[in-house]
Amino acid sequence: MTGSPIANGPAGAPRVDVVTLGETMAMLRAPGIGLLRHAASLDVSTGGAETNLAIGLSRLGHRVAWIGRVGADEFGALICRTLAAEGVDCRAVEDPGAPTGLMIKSRRTEAVTRVNYYRRGSAGSRLCPRDVDPDLVTRSRLLYVSGITPALSADAREAVRYAIDVARAAGVPVCLSLNYRAALWGPEAFRAELTELVARADLVFAGEGEARLVVGGDTAEDVGRSLAALGPGQVLVTRGELGAVAVVEGEALVARAYPVRAVDPVGAGDAFAAGYLSGLLDGESVVDCLDRASLAGAFAVTVPGDWEGLPSRADLALLSAEDAVLR
Repeated sequence: MTGSPIANGPAGAPRVDVVTLGETMAMLRAPGIGLLRHAASLDVSTGGAETNLAIGLSRLGHRVAWIGRVGADEFGALICRTLAAEGVDCRAVEDPGAPTGLMIKSRRTEAVTRVNYYRRGSAGSRLCPRDVDPDLVTRSRLLYVSGITPALSADAREAVRYAIDVARAAGVPVCLSLNYRAALWGPEAFRAELTELVARADLVFAGEGEARLVVGGDTAEDVGRSLAALGPGQVLVTRGELGAVAVVEGEALVARAYPVRAVDPVGAGDAFAAGYLSGLLDGESVVDCLDRASLAGAFAVTVPGDWEGLPSRADLALLSAEDAVLR
């Protein structure tokens, strides 16, 4: 089963395989387990759904560009330096009028991770349509957006819509990840906006719980079919350690999760999406795309950090691929 919506792109050599846009923040992470107030030090890193995906695709050998805004501060410099080091084409606008957003992550217990965001009035929330390079989008093979960005501000919402308009006009497939954040908006506003965006997407990634904020359904397959009924040809519903369900061209496939010891679950969905899109960009079958996605997700949760555990192509062979997909 193939059904890939990703071709070779518009006439002329594509500048990049994937263009994505959104907010990336600096991250402070407690190195141990327990109350944050007892941490004697914090590790400094970066994190953001779209750049997690960008790094994942870059490590798997694809050309990716990220569009965003950062503050004219050390955290903004860290984000740009990190992306450059990971081979991502960083199209960041340095905004002197707003700071880079910050997230703080701690592990209250071995199984519970807490993430607190300090992003109100951040540079990333000031992303706007003029920050989006239409030529870059037009000459890519795929546009990737998430449901986080439209919640940041009216300008950021318009930036996402503009990028989608440009992509669709050029015949560039649009991939959407729902990525509901309760701290940014309520279920009703999320449902209204994401229903519209799902209808304009070719591929959709969604966690089972957040998908039910948009459509109904008793099972993960029901939810996937309901999302597909809105328009996208491919829908991937992730279920954590239970794996994922894909609805592609009306056929449902179940992907098992690889059994690993999860150290940090944050970023697993981004890794899954990166693995799946990597397979599509390579022209693989849906079954093989799902297997690569499950492998990437498994690697991502084995180390602390949102993206540090993302695999290279060589890493993928380290886990067994026996019976990863059931028809």
